[in-house]
Amino acid sequence: MRAGTIFALSSGGLPSGVAVIRISGPDCRTAVAQLCGAVPPERRASLRSIRDRNGDVIDQGIVLFFPGPNSFSGEDCAELQIHGGRATVAAVLSALGVIDGLRPAEAGEFSRRAFLNGRMDLVEVEGLADLIAAETEMQRRLAGEQASGGLSRLYDSWAKRLTHARAMIEAELDFADEDDVPGSVAASIWSDMHALAQDILNHTDGARVGEIVRDGLKVVIAGPPNAGKSSLLNYLAQRDVAIVTDVPGTTRDVLHVDLDIGGYAVRLYDTAGLRETDDVVEREGIRRTRLSLQQADLVLLLSDDDVTDAADFLGNFSGPFLRIRSKSDIFGETLPDRAIDVMISTKSGDGVDDLIERIRAYLPTLEVGNALALPTRARHRDGLVTCREHILAALQNVSAGLDIQAEHLRLAAQALGRITGRVDVENLLDVIFSEFCIGK
Repeated sequence: MRAGTIFALSSGGLPSGVAVIRISGPDCRTAVAQLCGAVPPERRASLRSIRDRNGDVIDQGIVLFFPGPNSFSGEDCAELQIHGGRATVAAVLSALGVIDGLRPAEAGEFSRRAFLNGRMDLVEVEGLADLIAAETEMQRRLAGEQASGGLSRLYDSWAKRLTHARAMIEAELDFADEDDVPGSVAASIWSDMHALAQDILNHTDGARVGEIVRDGLKVVIAGPPNAGKSSLLNYLAQRDVAIVTDVPGTTRDVLHVDLDIGGYAVRLYDTAGLRETDDVVEREGIRRTRLSLQQADLVLLLSDDDVTDAADFLGNFSGPFLRIRSKSDIFGETLPDRAIDVMISTKSGDGVDDLIERIRAYLPTLEVGNALALPTRARHRDGLVTCREHILAALQNVSAGLDIQAEHLRLAAQALGRITGRVDVENLLDVIFSEFCIGK
């Protein structure tokens, strides 16, 4: 990480009613004194004139100073709350840029410093990034649980159990000959390791749910050309996302919209109609449709007739799908003999509410409390799987001796520590913090 004192606009797009500029680092106090004449009392909002190097007033705003280590970044930190005009913000940033020792922040650098200074762990940092990006209520709740340390506290409790187990093993190895150390001290911890392995397995089973809440349920609309796929996408999005014509093969690429259903994110994909064709561009669209099907959580198999064979369109997809008969305003609303889940019309809206309820049934059910302590990223899941594998190896390798078993528990703790950033995390930092905006 580059040294120095950093600054950035932290409050988002301009113009705005108020803009917040954040400063962090060893020269923070000096910078505030130069711009505002004096450093305001700690943690007290003060109305100050903000001046450039020549002493000309740029703006009046609220200034806050937070001394380290009790600040967001763990360093001396300040916030300038000014008027959010583009020229005003640019002038203040320019005034900061000419002060010795200050430089513009890199993406995620404030949060990275908070992590390196022990103010946040990696799971909390990722939760903060998700909280900023949250667009639905469940995304907000899940991200808030992580950002506030709920998931980290669970992992820390597991790390303490592993540490206790290793300590008991070391006691037996180092003091086996002492009269005041009973034999088989380590035996008392193996039942807890069995229980911990099961706890991790149960938790890992929720990884898919966490990913759906964070990234959205991926729903692909598939079927033959001119079945009404693009019309359905436009109807649910309440805007013209996809081009709709009577010409087969109009859709050549995979389009998507994000919906909010019951507080959950649902990402709906419109795809090219599946058929044999000599058109090179349409064939590429069909290839992309096949790829989308492989990544789908749910497929809406749309057709305007009752003879469409699911196998012809789903390919290798083995997940859940709904058979939907479209254009009920033209072909009638009587269910055919073949199994059809929903009849809809995007002209009249008939059946669309029923379809939404059918989709809602595939969303996870979460209650408040521990249900929101879910792994949400592939690296969380991978670390948990590795941790559990080493615990099982320790349990199964009794004949190898306590020292080998203790080593497996050490590796289990190390895998768990990588999730929160307690050990061996330098190679993760650039990837994680690159997701942040400049002011975070």
